[in-house]
Amino acid sequence: MNASQEGLPPAARPPGDAGGDVLVAAMEDAPAAIYCLAGPGLEPVWANARARALGTSRADLPLVDGRPVADLADTVARTGRPETLSGPMGSDGGSATVLLQPLRVAGSPGVLLVLEAEHGAAESRPAPEPDLVDQVQHSLLPPALPLLPDVRLSGSYHRASSVRAAGGDWYDAVPLGRGRLALVIGDAVGHGVPAAGAMSRLRGAMRSVALRDPSPAAVIAALDAFAAEMEDVEGASVFYAVLEAATGRLTYAGAGHPPPLLVAPDGSSSLLPVTPRPPLGSLPGTPTVVSTAELLPGATLVLYSDGVVAASGSSPAQGLSRLAEGARQVLTASGAVDVDGAAGLAASIVERLLRPDDRPDDIAVLVAHRRAESQESLSLDLLAVPASLPAVRRHLGAWLVRLGMGEQDRVGVMVAVGEACANAAEHAYRGTEPGRMQVTAAVDVDGVLTVTVRDEGRWRPPDRDPGDRGRGLLIMRQLVDGVVLQGEHGTTVTLSMRLRHSPEGVEERHGGPSTAVVVVDRTGDRPVVRVSGEVDLLGADQLRIRLLEASHGGTGRVELDLAAVTLFSSAAVRVVLAVARIAGDEGWRLVVHAPEGGVTRHILEISGLAGLVELR
Repeated sequence: MNASQEGLPPAARPPGDAGGDVLVAAMEDAPAAIYCLAGPGLEPVWANARARALGTSRADLPLVDGRPVADLADTVARTGRPETLSGPMGSDGGSATVLLQPLRVAGSPGVLLVLEAEHGAAESRPAPEPDLVDQVQHSLLPPALPLLPDVRLSGSYHRASSVRAAGGDWYDAVPLGRGRLALVIGDAVGHGVPAAGAMSRLRGAMRSVALRDPSPAAVIAALDAFAAEMEDVEGASVFYAVLEAATGRLTYAGAGHPPPLLVAPDGSSSLLPVTPRPPLGSLPGTPTVVSTAELLPGATLVLYSDGVVAASGSSPAQGLSRLAEGARQVLTASGAVDVDGAAGLAASIVERLLRPDDRPDDIAVLVAHRRAESQESLSLDLLAVPASLPAVRRHLGAWLVRLGMGEQDRVGVMVAVGEACANAAEHAYRGTEPGRMQVTAAVDVDGVLTVTVRDEGRWRPPDRDPGDRGRGLLIMRQLVDGVVLQGEHGTTVTLSMRLRHSPEGVEERHGGPSTAVVVVDRTGDRPVVRVSGEVDLLGADQLRIRLLEASHGGTGRVELDLAAVTLFSSAAVRVVLAVARIAGDEGWRLVVHAPEGGVTRHILEISGLAGLVELR
């Protein structure tokens, strides 16, 4: 939730987490004029940049084909039926199309109005960015996929050649606990930003249901009911499966979606048997038939959207044949499913299907490959001296590569473990003969990496001076998800991190440099981190670094002053939550200054942080 979105009514605000922010930003810069009309007089309560240029009062809404758009909006709000009108706009004779969609705003009838004017209907407007839909679509796909010890996941999305045909295809992989994983792929109705918005709502609903009751019957039934209530989601297709990673047992069901391809270890393939069912919301209440299958060690499941079939430009049967042959070639190639190649499986399969001149529809592919052999845990027993550190880096690095970790995460873990080992080598046996140091690493069935560094020397409390080795704890906490220190009978440092990797072709897209200013004030009895401006995704990263720096890695008390913040993003909330948890583990409570009645205070309170921090 962002403070800058307070003017957007809850019912008009795109739902979801980070995806909602991205969609609002895309709507703000869209070439069409977009209004949200609400209230007793059906006045504009939100308008994008193009709409504001035309006017933001009801009286500014134009005539199209001789009819007042304001009157047509009244009809849509009263009847609850969408309307589309095309014709000359105003008195200049230029062509325009207006789409009006009913929606609820704060419990009352409202209207979403989209006005597209051809050149000459109003002041000239810039040409739309060619990759706008591509950026929105990628931003709403999962930013990372789980990295599990028994299953390799790979996802890829390719936009249709024509922007008018793009948007709406999606996939996801959701860890469910106890080694279970939800695998999902779907296709929303329509194209462009509206289809991406529908996709975002459908994906959010799926995650919400799956985390409560992950059974295929429950998820399909809930999505079916959801789609029946949402006109832009009605007719969407989806395939949903739950995979038990350790055994390969697969339970699944679909609604109007093509069946996945199951590729055996020898490269032979077949379509997974799926009982046909109408798309979501088309016939509400239609029973869902759940099927089961087994993903053998070395076998691969390929989930795909219908754009894969159309990519070949031939009949559906020929398209599926090309998919099967492309998957066989990729999966049986030498080293394809090794750790270096597994992450690119989906993109490699798609590359064999694409035509260089044309892609008539979006293509989304999610690949799940079950490893033939599980990776053993790592165990090292070395002399606790600096000369042992290269051996730790060499063995741990090779083990992490075999696990399939990306280079950035791998380097982060190795630096954090190196800090823990260096502390043991330099301080554990100071003044005595060097003793032993044990390093172990393992990954559980849900993809959580745990590395422990243990010595039997003398316990030393964390250094409050951030200089020299006192920075070790700060460095570790910046690089991994969790750090736990135990000081009985020596020192044990436990580092933990949930493993993930980015899908192919998905790049981080930031909207430019952050306007947040984050400084550490050390003039008082304890450090105070003072923040001003908009704390967006990049600003949240600055906030995390300064909080850990000021608290010496979480070991010392610090206060946070948010009085001058104008926007406090969900990423910033996560930073405060993480530091509050560290403070609790270290036996102190984070003090946060946020003015009573302000937006930032409201965000902290509704996020549940009031019980974890001391709000002043």
